[in-house]
Amino acid sequence: MTWDNIQNMGKIHMIGIGGVSMSGLAELLMDHHIFVTGSDAHESDNTKHLKELGLEITIGSNLELVKQADVVVYTAAIPKTDAEYTYAEKLGKKLMERSEFLGEITKCFSKCICISGTHGKTTTTSMISMIFLEAQKDPTIEVGAYLKPIQGNNKTGKSDYFILEACEYVDSFLKFHPHTEIILNIDNDHLDYFKTIENIKHSFLKFTENLDEDGVVIANIDDINTKEILTNVHHPVITYGILTEANFRAQNITMDSSGYPTFNCYKNQVYYDTYTLKVHGQHNILNALASIATADLYALDKVSIKKALENFTGANRRFELIGTFKGIPVYDDYAHHPTEIETTYLCTKEIPHHETWAIFEPHTFSRTKEHLKEFAMVLKQFDHILLAPIYAARETNTYEISSKDLENLIKKENENVCFLESYEEIEEYLKENVQPQDIIVTIGAGTINQVGYSLIKED
Repeated sequence: MTWDNIQNMGKIHMIGIGGVSMSGLAELLMDHHIFVTGSDAHESDNTKHLKELGLEITIGSNLELVKQADVVVYTAAIPKTDAEYTYAEKLGKKLMERSEFLGEITKCFSKCICISGTHGKTTTTSMISMIFLEAQKDPTIEVGAYLKPIQGNNKTGKSDYFILEACEYVDSFLKFHPHTEIILNIDNDHLDYFKTIENIKHSFLKFTENLDEDGVVIANIDDINTKEILTNVHHPVITYGILTEANFRAQNITMDSSGYPTFNCYKNQVYYDTYTLKVHGQHNILNALASIATADLYALDKVSIKKALENFTGANRRFELIGTFKGIPVYDDYAHHPTEIETTYLCTKEIPHHETWAIFEPHTFSRTKEHLKEFAMVLKQFDHILLAPIYAARETNTYEISSKDLENLIKKENENVCFLESYEEIEEYLKENVQPQDIIVTIGAGTINQVGYSLIKED
């Protein structure tokens, strides 16, 4: 398929256009001279930006735009009772869920690189993007966060390279058609949809079946679930890891006084290069290895790989230092799964400090219910824990769960935990109790980062 096929679809209307993926997709369509309109329930920086680019966007519903459209694209979060959705059905418009539509676009690129995994997709997509930009390959990019070198979450390139995140939720990535697939890890998330870890592993295995005939899988062999499915993959596999004899392996790992790692990379047990990162954590060494393996597969030069990784300072909201409050560093992290929060905790240990303050906002009622004990086990390791109400996202609370339940569990192991009803209360509590040399980390995929930004404004 070529872009002509997409252009021949006619006018595109996007419901939920303010989302990270949808807004980037809208820009990509505009860059290819495709007529786009959109709507969203709430105004955001993304909707404002798209309006500045000349897009017609409605906050709320606009049935007239639906009527004018040839295709209506919607996100998985849009209920089938949405006014625009039901009107499009009534008119017999072609309706396409976002991942299905994006899947059609992946067919327009001969070298589509999909980064999949339960954790680390945005960071690794950002790393790989920076390497390809440094190597002047002019890729098209769709990433789930703001990336400084492209001043946004997307970029339209003129080459055959398309670098994008491939999310497994509701099997979205099964609509994509990659040339290379990176599997970072496989964990028990989104159980409201998958129900079991076996179903998740099966979904990732099915994803490998979407590869081009000459496609390649790049996989983290340190991850037990990923390693398990590799025996059933019918394409060439390139492995990476720290703990095992992988094709790309990090050894001789050291940390500087700021907690940043340096490591030697070996390819098939032969020295490849040495890298120093400006991001914390062993997980980011693994993300870097995935990026190195990808760049090597496409024969990118080592100088570009090294320079890009050493200039990478992290993706937006991924253990990001956003500022200071009375000299106290304030970090923000998108972590919303127990495994991710464990990684966040380990990052704080690599930074000299007195005591840690975890400001956690659980994300979705179903995830909180499913992983309540695991959340308590990991959060109790912080010196102080402040809990915000659960961020509902796409759900309603039919699970009879609240952050108070989490507080009660943590309190059995760590008395320094407190559930507070509002961001304002959390801010006041911090102002009264944090001490010099402490670290504050806001944690969650909702809007808890507002607490951190509010604090640093007063510094």
